[in-house]
Amino acid sequence: MRVKEYRFPVAVDWVGGRRVAARVGRKQPIELAPPPEFRGTDPTLWSPEDLFVAAAASCLAVTVTGLAERERLPLQRLSVRGAGTVGRRSDGRFGFTRVELELELETEPGREEDARRIACTAEETCLVSVSLDLAVETRIAVSASRAA
Repeated sequence: MRVKEYRFPVAVDWVGGRRVAARVGRKQPIELAPPPEFRGTDPTLWSPEDLFVAAAASCLAVTVTGLAERERLPLQRLSVRGAGTVGRRSDGRFGFTRVELELELETEPGREEDARRIACTAEETCLVSVSLDLAVETRIAVSASRAA
């Protein structure tokens, strides 16, 4: 049996100063620079660190939406908040030590357990999080929408 493989090519080119632009095919480029914490001079630009945390948070969100669609779970609201912590790692290098995600999911009354199950499955199967060599701590909050 052959395992599926996918490639996701990205091109990053220097723009000037400490700025670069990341491009993927015909998608809009994303301009990046170091964050102020690392002597970046433009706090309005995304940093690689922002994208790292955003990758984990958005992967969890789209994994939930895919599972909800497959299971026909109605979503009224979905939100993921993320924060990454950078510091000295156990291997002595400076890098991300953990990512914290807060998933809030709202569904129809009576479907809360289905929503929690889907959220837990998404947490276990999110491609980005399972690929990281660090702790990804996820807090899940499920609620039902109020009757109109």
